[in-house]
Amino acid sequence: MPPGALTQVLRQLPDEMDPDLLVGLDMCDDAGVYRISEDRALILSVDFFPPIVDDPFTFGQISAANALSDIYAMGGDPKLALNIVCFPKKLPVEVLNDILSGGRDKLKEAGALLVGGHTIEDDEVKYGLSVTGFVDPKRLMKNSSAVPGDSLILTKPIGTGVVASAMKAGRCTEAEAEAVLSSMRSLNKVAGGFMYTAGASACTDITGFGLVGHAFEMAEASGVTIRIDSGKVPLLHGAMKLASNRKNLPRNIKSNMEYLAASVTYDPDIESELLTLLHDPQTSGGLLISISASKCDALIEKLNDCTVDARIVGEVIERRDDEVVIVE
Repeated sequence: MPPGALTQVLRQLPDEMDPDLLVGLDMCDDAGVYRISEDRALILSVDFFPPIVDDPFTFGQISAANALSDIYAMGGDPKLALNIVCFPKKLPVEVLNDILSGGRDKLKEAGALLVGGHTIEDDEVKYGLSVTGFVDPKRLMKNSSAVPGDSLILTKPIGTGVVASAMKAGRCTEAEAEAVLSSMRSLNKVAGGFMYTAGASACTDITGFGLVGHAFEMAEASGVTIRIDSGKVPLLHGAMKLASNRKNLPRNIKSNMEYLAASVTYDPDIESELLTLLHDPQTSGGLLISISASKCDALIEKLNDCTVDARIVGEVIERRDDEVVIVE
């Protein structure tokens, strides 16, 4: 759903008041968080969508990795999951078996238990998960605590929307397809586990609103301005080339750009293809971690040692009037 329309809908919902509700609807964060004891809180999230790849098992893996990402973004450990399935009569049940097997594969890698779910008949396949995780409230990561002087680390390259669209239409190479599938199947488990001990200030994961959109949410929630160095943002293999073909562009790119136009300042010299990718809706994207510049290199070294290709992509500065995000 486009960010502008979603924001209007959410504004109509009343704020929930409870002293143990640590993160609710009013905070526009990645998941809800409820404290159940002094040293334990529940993290709750849900995500599902139609297939973005043709192989059912791979689709299940990607959907599960995407749903688990919200728990990792909050600094938590996913433990329980429920399947959410829409499935048409016309397809053989073996397709559903493969989708659920792919999801179970990623849950097993995450150490989470599949404990049930709900299935309905629909004209189109849709699959995802409701995930519950746990976190010590002292270790909770939110998108509202970025601090001026922080550096911004991104843990995955962007461009999944564009490359996946091209892949489904047969307009990308085998190497480009493998790069996007590998990225979307990868869990954010390692980055989520390291960031608190490394001293991170804030975190969010990059999904449907694109890198600039989720940076905007972090900046708004934290009362700061975020500066993104577009030349340092890692891109998926072939993404720039594929973004030059309008047929490969997901329609959400336009709505993301329109929603952000009044709050984001763009360097006029940025290539149009790169600007497109900065707003590309990501599926199972990386984490955007805000951390003190003095601690940044140590975290990147740890992540790189664990094969996470983390990069510094920007910085947090004091709020500048209406410039919530600056893209240079």
